[in-house]
Amino acid sequence: MSMPLRVAAFLAALVCPALSHGAEPAPNPKPAKDSADTLATVIDKHLAVDWEARGLIPAEQTDDAEFVRRVYLDIIGRAPKASEAREFIEDKSADKRSKLVDFLLKMPGHANYFAAVTRAQWLPQTMTNFQLAQFGGQFENYLRTQYRENAPADQVVKRIVTVGLTVNTQNPMFRFVQASGGDPDGQQIAGFYSANEGRPENVGSAVSRLFLGMKLECAQCHDHPFAPYTRDQFWQFAAFFAEMNPLTGPRPGFIGPIQPQSDRNRIGVMGTDRKVTATFFDGSNPEWSLDKNPRQELGEWLVSAKNPFFAKNMANRMWAHFFGIGIIDPVDEPGENNPASHPALLKDLGKAFADSGFDNRMLIRAITRSKAYQLTSKMTHPGQADPRTFAKMSLKGLTPAQLFDTMVAATGFREPAYMRNQQNFGFVQPNNPRSQFLTRFASNERATEANTTILQALMLMNGSFIGDQTDLAKSELLAAIVDMPGWDTKQRVSNLFLTAFARNPTPEELEKFTSYVDRGGAKNDKKQALADVFWVLLNSPEFLFNH
Repeated sequence: MSMPLRVAAFLAALVCPALSHGAEPAPNPKPAKDSADTLATVIDKHLAVDWEARGLIPAEQTDDAEFVRRVYLDIIGRAPKASEAREFIEDKSADKRSKLVDFLLKMPGHANYFAAVTRAQWLPQTMTNFQLAQFGGQFENYLRTQYRENAPADQVVKRIVTVGLTVNTQNPMFRFVQASGGDPDGQQIAGFYSANEGRPENVGSAVSRLFLGMKLECAQCHDHPFAPYTRDQFWQFAAFFAEMNPLTGPRPGFIGPIQPQSDRNRIGVMGTDRKVTATFFDGSNPEWSLDKNPRQELGEWLVSAKNPFFAKNMANRMWAHFFGIGIIDPVDEPGENNPASHPALLKDLGKAFADSGFDNRMLIRAITRSKAYQLTSKMTHPGQADPRTFAKMSLKGLTPAQLFDTMVAATGFREPAYMRNQQNFGFVQPNNPRSQFLTRFASNERATEANTTILQALMLMNGSFIGDQTDLAKSELLAAIVDMPGWDTKQRVSNLFLTAFARNPTPEELEKFTSYVDRGGAKNDKKQALADVFWVLLNSPEFLFNH
């Protein structure tokens, strides 16, 4: 061996001793498959089996532009800004989609958005009743902290059900609920009880519907006509909250040995002389003791493995958020007349969610990594028309809050701090743009069936908000695009599309709108023609939907 070769071999041995002995380099270990990947694979297998059995061909995978807009709306409640969309679309990383989801989950907007969505679902009465709005705002603040810290869903629910309470029953028309025991979050949680008017039947209805997925209130006055719920079941569940009843105390006429908690776990069946004792929904009875009050007994059972409803219900609600429709849908009306579309999938979703410690972010990562979530909304096979096959992504109408916040992101509108703060605390000021959107676009329709009314369309087309944001003299963002040095008309039009839709225009769109601008539009003014294009994009159906 020549001297230079010997020196080279010696240096190589110093840098990598294994190579000097002829050993093979150690292979790079593959990263361990995390629980979200594992669950995404389970989701894909269940749906693939179903699609094959139906002879159904799923839609194509969505492109990056469709995905980035979809996932921004679903996780932080607004569409991406042009710069955010462009950065993602131009990123060549193979794992950029999962990285984007991780990034969005850590943004403050995620906790804010999910807290607002959860408050609207769990306390819808606080969105329309001004007297109850402050309680909804308190509760939303509590939820915001939990989502920011990624608190386990079972512990969040257990705290809601078991929080120490004092009920002021002096006013027979309205019972004000306050926290007790020095719980730092107690008063915010107590907003859940005050919003339900401190009535055991109201709170019991909410808890069974939200955390069991059972709409027991349909059996409040009579046995449920279409489900196996009985009137006694409703009141037996409400009895866990009997301490809020103004008749709380030793029950006159009680016969038999006095049981622990018997002054707090019994309630009268409305319209009768009968009283029932708190009983779990599955028909089992708590082991009553003086150490736990009825709500504590319920809280422990509710999130335990003994309860077959909680994990599946919470997983189904998360699924419905991202797909616009649940595996059981409506999510709170399971039964023979409303079976799960994919019962085995729902069972595995619930189990994986429980096994993860009820980690919301794990469930979100798994759903967004699944092939079903990443399918385009463009239908390519007749079987894809049924949204419960999940063979394509369903179009979801933007909620009022999503619409307004997407408008803000697209136009650069600077929302005054007081407007956001008022929204956070549940106040409604009818004269500001946010409240006008939330009021005018409020709807009870499910996301996949949302339609724009004539009044809503007129508000978008003729309202001052969009008018100002597409006015060259008032919109800073539009002015910046119009006056950007070095850009030609195609670049300006492309940036308007990125701003409005988080995508580049198709060649046909680019040709049509560029030609319109270069001709000067209706007023022979290129700058005004660009403003016209922006107005058209913001008023288009594509802007109003998550797809």
